[in-house]
Amino acid sequence: MALFVFQGLDKAGALELRMATRPAHLAWIKDLEPRVKIGGPLLSDDGATPVGSLLVVEAESLEAANMLFNEDPYATAGLWQSTSVKPFNWLIRQ
Repeated sequence: MALFVFQGLDKAGALELRMATRPAHLAWIKDLEPRVKIGGPLLSDDGATPVGSLLVVEAESLEAANMLFNEDPYATAGLWQSTSVKPFNWLIRQ
């Protein structure tokens, strides 16, 4: 399997939607283990307010990764303003 990085940026004013959907999103991620390698919220300049998400996961192909990320409860709830899925080459690990 290959690695893919997903970045989703929230729609403006969607913090309440993010927080309401968060338990389902975290359960979805838990179901993907051990394929999820790293993930977490992207933060605003204040360093505290979530404004998006970043995940690195294993998938069979770019198409499969796109289909997977479309199943994220954040996606199905309409949280994203924009998304990006790209192949990822994990070179540095500490």
